[in-house]
Amino acid sequence: MTGIGEIRASRRIVFSGLGALGVAAALAGCAGGDGDGGSSGPKVAAGAELATTSEVPVGGGIVLTDEKVVVTQPTAGTFLAFTAVCTHQSLLVTSVEDGTIRCANHGSSYSATTGEVEGGPAGGPLAAVDITVEGDRILAA
Repeated sequence: MTGIGEIRASRRIVFSGLGALGVAAALAGCAGGDGDGGSSGPKVAAGAELATTSEVPVGGGIVLTDEKVVVTQPTAGTFLAFTAVCTHQSLLVTSVEDGTIRCANHGSSYSATTGEVEGGPAGGPLAAVDITVEGDRILAA
């Protein structure tokens, strides 16, 4: 016999609830990012060396996965940096070539000069990351 106010759930109710919870968790894992990079943005301290100028090809760039930063050199001697977190689903972009930052995960592409979306499902531009160039070193600002 149950006490007053005690609720007993049947196995069917418990398993239905667990199934719904599992579906909700799976859908949350597939949800797209909100386009701002959130807490998954760049992880670099001011003054940290990101790369050397010789590592960044003219018209291309490099993706620094640990720092979550992409450094580009659209024209000789001009170095820019953006978050490497794609605004579609917060995965990292994968390459930079021919003036375009690419995310091979779902096909988004961005300008290596402005970070603006050029194609794909991306929801917004890549955020700029402040850098300085000292000699042949590219540093986080």
